[in-house]
Amino acid sequence: MDARIACPWALRSALETCYHDTEWGTPLHDDRGLFEFLVLEGAQAGLSWLTILRKREAYRSVFANFDPVAVARYGGSEIGQLLANPGIVRNRSKVEAAIANAQAFLKVQEEFGSFDAYLWRFVDERTRHNRWRTASELPVSTPVSAVLSKDLRTRGFKFVGPTICYSFMQAVGMVNDHLVGCFRWAELGGGTSP
Repeated sequence: MDARIACPWALRSALETCYHDTEWGTPLHDDRGLFEFLVLEGAQAGLSWLTILRKREAYRSVFANFDPVAVARYGGSEIGQLLANPGIVRNRSKVEAAIANAQAFLKVQEEFGSFDAYLWRFVDERTRHNRWRTASELPVSTPVSAVLSKDLRTRGFKFVGPTICYSFMQAVGMVNDHLVGCFRWAELGGGTSP
């Protein structure tokens, strides 16, 4: 049994523990990975993250391993197949948003050289380390997530409200929102736990 202290949400299931211990909050600079989290965070709206983790492999399969070039080409036939697939969230708005987001993602890559270059400038190219002691302190959105949300929407992205954007920022390590008592907070550069 691992005696390390982790964020309370990570203890609810083995999937959440693995995700917490190996991915959540780790700075991500890979465009394919960033696109994956953009799609998954949008799909999660109104649902639990555990639901999305359980469906993640199905998403990888039907969304061409999150290749934005392939997803941007999806049309009516692919949308019909996606909506019939019980392995993913079968919500037409979310499916259509994933395709629209792939198209917008490619435009951002063209303009900035990479989605990574575009995204990380919102936090001055480095992780912001918060010092939350309890889960109740974590915000659901921040001024930065609101600015990111607004900018993404002007570029044609869907399902990118301030709350979804903040969850995305947490997932890809733009912010380190592990609690200061969690072993991952220090591992990810938060400093020494008090």
